[in-house]
Amino acid sequence: MMTVTTLRSVSDLAAAGLVAEAQMPRLAEVGAAYAIALPQPLAALIDAADAADPIRRQYVPSAEELVTLPGESDDPIGDARHSPVAGLVHRYPDRVLIKAASTCPVYCRFCFRREKVGPDKGEALTKTDLDALFAYIDAHPEIFEVILTGGDPLMLSAARAREITQRLEAIAHVKLIRWHTRMPVTRPDRITPAYAEALSSRTKAVFLAVHANHAREFTPDAVAACRRLAGQGIALVSQSVLLRGVNDNISALTDLMRAFLAAGIKPYYLHQLDAAPGTSHFRVPVEEGQALVRALRDAASGLAVPHYVYDIAGGVSKASLALSDAERKDDTWSVRGRDGAHYPLAD
Repeated sequence: MMTVTTLRSVSDLAAAGLVAEAQMPRLAEVGAAYAIALPQPLAALIDAADAADPIRRQYVPSAEELVTLPGESDDPIGDARHSPVAGLVHRYPDRVLIKAASTCPVYCRFCFRREKVGPDKGEALTKTDLDALFAYIDAHPEIFEVILTGGDPLMLSAARAREITQRLEAIAHVKLIRWHTRMPVTRPDRITPAYAEALSSRTKAVFLAVHANHAREFTPDAVAACRRLAGQGIALVSQSVLLRGVNDNISALTDLMRAFLAAGIKPYYLHQLDAAPGTSHFRVPVEEGQALVRALRDAASGLAVPHYVYDIAGGVSKASLALSDAERKDDTWSVRGRDGAHYPLAD
């Protein structure tokens, strides 16, 4: 694995030409509240002359993060109320989520767990914690799927990732393991053949959700990392957040979904932004999101269309936000075509 420099402070960002000296006092306040990390290869993708660069917007802190609006929460999707044991969330009957790590290779400025992740915020799961959560999973035969998240679970060593896989392999009723990560696009050098092998399983289906929000994140190294994962029989799906100034136009959204497909990743989720503190400047109104997803359906293959969803506050469930093409009027059904016209539907 190559040696990669990571920018971890406002001073580092200033030295790299990514923030102006006049911005530093306010951004220091942001850095005191929320973690900063930006690997140098990812920073190199930023056009330093473009204040609206979509890569910059995702990763370089802004003074707008100091603005917290009513309704924003440090636990917007209700993890805590659905956590029966440390490090585990059981929100849906047939699946659980393990928060396997509390750090990330990069800290997104819109993260919904931003109050909980960072080098000095979360704590790694102890052996006792892991034993307790695996015992919980073993005792609940309704659990079909286990999701590994964080932080970023691929911050774990290959040995620890293999240990988790092996312990889940030993639980007969668990059939699917799913990892959620940004690592293939933020630190593709970490996705070595050995690491990809550590995530694979001979007895369980393994899925890996790659989080990216702009097509430029798919560098040749990132695509190669995805290929290494797929080469181990790991099914790749996508996860993105609809973000103001990043992917909130049809050109950027279409390019992103096609970039996923070109890397062998099936678009899966497009999230409406969660109400985390200091993230309102990223929020895209639902009506705009619905129009964008409809336009994407009209412009691209069905393979390129993700589920447009919102996590209901408090951890109730996800809700679909996509518009339907079917319409009922006077007991007669019609459907919308990509030309915008409506056509009769046999009922």
